[in-house]
Amino acid sequence: MSTPSPSPRLVLAGNVIADLVIEVPALPERGGDVIGSRTELYAGGGFNALTAARRLGADAVYAGLHGTGPYGDLVRRALAEEDIATLHPVRTDGDTGFCVALVDSGGERTFVTSFGVDARMTAAETAAVAGALRPGDTVQLSGYSLVMEVNGPLLSAFAAGLPADVRVCFDPAPLVADIPAEVLEPVLARTDWLSCNAREARLMTGLSLPQEAAAALRGRLAPGAGVLVRADKDGCWLAAPGSGDVVVHVPGFPVDAVDSNGAGDAHVGAFLALLGRGLDPLSAARGANAAAACAVTRRGPATAPGLAELVAFLGDDPLGGLLG
Repeated sequence: MSTPSPSPRLVLAGNVIADLVIEVPALPERGGDVIGSRTELYAGGGFNALTAARRLGADAVYAGLHGTGPYGDLVRRALAEEDIATLHPVRTDGDTGFCVALVDSGGERTFVTSFGVDARMTAAETAAVAGALRPGDTVQLSGYSLVMEVNGPLLSAFAAGLPADVRVCFDPAPLVADIPAEVLEPVLARTDWLSCNAREARLMTGLSLPQEAAAALRGRLAPGAGVLVRADKDGCWLAAPGSGDVVVHVPGFPVDAVDSNGAGDAHVGAFLALLGRGLDPLSAARGANAAAACAVTRRGPATAPGLAELVAFLGDDPLGGLLG
């Protein structure tokens, strides 16, 4: 009797760090101060995308670094609670990094990030990730990793060398304008799915309309690649593989948002998990919109729904019954 092949996984070759989330009435002026109304400490960064995918049934692996100290302990505990595997052993030369996320009264978030050992990957550690991949796996890359002086060139070369039977999803992140071209371009050339928000799409293309930016971004990718431009409450714009010049608006879901922190990651993780469940890109994008809508109705970064909750949220049309 033949042994079943292992299931494909979502493998994050990026960063899971600690998020220090502070709610403020408004951002302070330069040199000023404001009093925060609530402060919480969570695992964040790529943890949000991994969690969103895992809660929809995908196998998930954290292939980034994690250190020795309170933030590293927090990250490992959070990953274990979500049944997300880690690839690398604990680094003993420092702690995991952290991000201060300021959430204003409108739900918008502003970040200040300080990286730790997660920014000091070695060539051997990158090679270990490549060696652990299976056919059918999806590798998730983030612009946060590519902007790093050490990790960026290593991960760019890593992405360029991945075999064709591994899917690459790239989320350029808010610092995309700071990624050196010699690091960014090889990743774009190997990207199968690019998912970004409207601001990032504008930074990459100079185009303010999301649908125009989506079309321009697809033109920068290899044939057969797809693009999602996330537009918050307005849903997303989809330039699917094989659709020519067509860019489709996938409407969002009206909800009362209380915290948008991690919503983009919830969208990416849900989209990749739903593709893995066999949904077509348009249905997966609609499901990702619903997952992000659910996520912003709760406080905290890792608030993506599970499968039953997503089906209930979608109501009478649970993506053609494919989630049942």
